[in-house]
Amino acid sequence: PNMASVWQKCSVLCRSLPATAAAKAFSRSAAPCSLQVRDFHSGAGRCYSQQLATVGASSKYGGRYTVTMIPGDGIGPELMGHVKDIFRYAGVPVDFEEVQITSQEGDEEAIENAITAIKRNGVALKGNIETPHDLPKSAFKSRNVEVRVRLDLFANVLRCKTFPGLPSRHGDIDIVIIRENTEGEYTSLEHENVPGVVESYKIITARNSNRIARYAFEYAQRHGRKKVTAVHKANIMKMGDGLFLECCRKMSEEFPDIQYESMI
Repeated sequence: PNMASVWQKCSVLCRSLPATAAAKAFSRSAAPCSLQVRDFHSGAGRCYSQQLATVGASSKYGGRYTVTMIPGDGIGPELMGHVKDIFRYAGVPVDFEEVQITSQEGDEEAIENAITAIKRNGVALKGNIETPHDLPKSAFKSRNVEVRVRLDLFANVLRCKTFPGLPSRHGDIDIVIIRENTEGEYTSLEHENVPGVVESYKIITARNSNRIARYAFEYAQRHGRKKVTAVHKANIMKMGDGLFLECCRKMSEEFPDIQYESMI
């Protein structure tokens, strides 16, 4: 990968982490019981994602924090290596507990160890875990989705921002994409009725639609964002995405100071 992109990703994560401010950066100011998982997937160096759930507090021992690290596959181990270097050079009081989950080693014991470590420490950094597409259908199971569902990491927060001096196709970009992470296509429910005919279920619930909509509006409110846009396919999936769209519209009524729109 382009090393400038690798370092840019790491700098976004560590920008506010001098030794004197590290504790503040790893605190849960807005959600005292929220788990924070930084999930490094492939993509532009100007983007990072954050996934959140509510499962416990962070571990702190003698003024130092313990953070679970899952290197994953692909460029994940290289990225995690640079993260550790930056933390060490900056004097950040963090110790990493590495847990291995890969496409080859992602057995049930490894998943259980990772879940336990994340719940114990309350904070995790995770590289992407490859999902091989050539496995038998019965064995085809995304470890990324499994971790999300097990920990109820319902909100994927991806900030896309251009930086001065870093060339990009589009300039002056600063948007935040918030995606529901546990249902819809991520329910992974499908079967073959007869040879050559497959049904895939896209599950949409009012409960989770309201939850992600509220999260988006509250995020906008906390970070001074002026507008929330609901992206949907209700023109085709009139009931499923229609329910999601209606939940977003009703939620917008609770936040009159934030502009709301929808987009196909």
